[in-house]
Amino acid sequence: MKTNKYRWLSYLIILTFIVNGGLFMGCDKSETDDTVILNSFGPSPALRGGELRFIGNNLKEVKAVVFTGLTPGSTVEVTDITIVNEHEIKVAIPQDAGPGTVTLKTSQGDITTLTPVTFSEPIGIKKITPTTVKAGETLTIEGDYLNLIMEVIFFDNVVVEAKDFIAGQSREKLQVIVPAEAQTGKIILSDGKEIPIEVYSDIEIIVVLPSLTAFSPEIIKPGKDLTITGENLDLVESIMFSGDKEVDDFTINDDFTEITLVTPEDIQDGTFKLIAKSTVEIESTKPLATVMPSELTVAPKIVKNGDDLIITGKDLDLVSIIKFNELKAEITTKSETEITVTVPETANSTVATLVALSTKEVNTPEFSYIEPEITSLSPTTLMAGTDLTVQGADLDLIRLVRFPSASKDVGVEPSSTTSFVVTVPADATSGNVTFITVNETEVTSNLTLTITPADIPVITKSPTSVKPGQLLVIEGTKLNLVESIIFQNGVKATQFGTRSETLLEVIVPDNAKKGSNNIELVTFAGKTVILTLTISGTDPVVDPSLMIYDFEGGLANDGRWNGIGGEGDPSDALSGKYYEITAENWGTGYWWFAENWMTHPSVTKNDHVLKMDIRLRNDIPAASAEVRLMLSGKTVNILPYLLDGANWSTGGDWKTITIPLTAWTDLSDPTPASGGDWGIATWVNESNFTGFCVDNIRYEKIN
Repeated sequence: MKTNKYRWLSYLIILTFIVNGGLFMGCDKSETDDTVILNSFGPSPALRGGELRFIGNNLKEVKAVVFTGLTPGSTVEVTDITIVNEHEIKVAIPQDAGPGTVTLKTSQGDITTLTPVTFSEPIGIKKITPTTVKAGETLTIEGDYLNLIMEVIFFDNVVVEAKDFIAGQSREKLQVIVPAEAQTGKIILSDGKEIPIEVYSDIEIIVVLPSLTAFSPEIIKPGKDLTITGENLDLVESIMFSGDKEVDDFTINDDFTEITLVTPEDIQDGTFKLIAKSTVEIESTKPLATVMPSELTVAPKIVKNGDDLIITGKDLDLVSIIKFNELKAEITTKSETEITVTVPETANSTVATLVALSTKEVNTPEFSYIEPEITSLSPTTLMAGTDLTVQGADLDLIRLVRFPSASKDVGVEPSSTTSFVVTVPADATSGNVTFITVNETEVTSNLTLTITPADIPVITKSPTSVKPGQLLVIEGTKLNLVESIIFQNGVKATQFGTRSETLLEVIVPDNAKKGSNNIELVTFAGKTVILTLTISGTDPVVDPSLMIYDFEGGLANDGRWNGIGGEGDPSDALSGKYYEITAENWGTGYWWFAENWMTHPSVTKNDHVLKMDIRLRNDIPAASAEVRLMLSGKTVNILPYLLDGANWSTGGDWKTITIPLTAWTDLSDPTPASGGDWGIATWVNESNFTGFCVDNIRYEKIN
């Protein structure tokens, strides 16, 4: 068997370009845009009742085609013309047409073929039995000259070739097995030649299709057996369920009246279709519905964020996802009758939504959340800026504490369920305290605090970074109480600008410690307020023997190779050579630089830190990204150490970041000297790190 699609396209090309046996020239004029021209026609010999095609130019102007008649001097005129396009027309050959030239009547005059058309003995169909037939059964065709037939073509372009005919083809009879792909429609007999003679049957042959009368059960649990009843089910190729879930693995009984199959686990509600081998689809009249989890209960009725919620019921094995509003929860255990799910920390939905593989959803009964219980605030009378002790139950749920009149909530993350300490903001006033939980529930204590104004400075504004020798400007209240300013490591400021109640200006000492600093503002009464900011610049390399990478030997020294960066501009180096992500090759690789066989210092983790000098030429908006420093295959994201507000920044200058070695939680102690992956790589990236400079990656002993 073969398909008959596009056959006539090739025939038309042959008719246009080949002039030999069976194809005749009509005239020798060149084609023009306006002139009616006949180039060729065919087939010849032709078959009465068949089609005669004409190829040329402007043939839509042909009004009639005149054949020579069967009796001398007679003609037969045909005005029922099929216009394929301006280059092709076709007509049905009358039964009383005789051999001879053919004349095309046009508005520009008559065109007569140079050669005559001749006729074959007519292939005829007298009888086809049965007229209703099933794929696999025998179709018998009776007529005349059937011995010339090389193809029987079923609808839709399904061809049975002569080699597949049943033995015994004769002039009066031929038989074929109806192919599985055959569909209801007229059949065509063809002699199979390049320009074939094709004879259509007068009647349609009804090709039996499978029928679907019922299915059971009508409400099914996905993954269970479905039984489909009907007739001629051996003709079914596959079953297509809603959601484009196709099944071609099924069993059929001996009478072809019943199909049994296992439904897909992700089957969806809706009608389904039997796909016949002929590609015809037979759709069920009723939808198939899927079972959903039912008889649901939850425990406990009051649940704590981060704890387990147990859901019981029927058919819970169908559940694929559990959501608390839009938060997906982790399913820890699942069976047909019980699911244990971890309540997301920030969940506040009063129902859990169970999503089945079928995408259908069902909600659990309502439940509520445990709220912190505040039993004690101590002391109840205190000064702003001092510590408050909170006692109660489930206090580990609290994330923010809101004091009356305070401009900002105080962030907390208690490690104890029963108590924690929080510093009262300097601008807080008397009243009730509100506690905001991890899921944004607000709990207001009925205990009232009496807060007296602070007798210490209150800082309302200061820069996040400042350089040695620059003027540090601090704004706030009661700044006139400050007697001295002490930078980290006991470095005392000696030069000041304006000193007033609301403004304090101080020159940063040249020997102030670089990096993150806790600066002490000490009052005349000896009380201390801490201001944290970054002193830009770099820490000195204390012990060169603990250097991991200094890039002095170049990027490829000792087995190291560079990926998406290169050597930075020597004119603004911190100390010799350094590594920089450069614009021309940014984004072309994964690794920044790496090596696999160098030897490095080995240190103990608890009494050492890792330091590295970094410069960002421009601030980079913080986004979803990770830049991982790898030590022996163990990684830490260095970007959080550069976060300044909404950006990663070093203020455009070199600065030293310090990372505790304990941040590498799975790094052996002492640290490995070799082995595994070493270097820096971009892991997740939605940013452009062009201008990111790195130097002096080293260990340093903690004093």
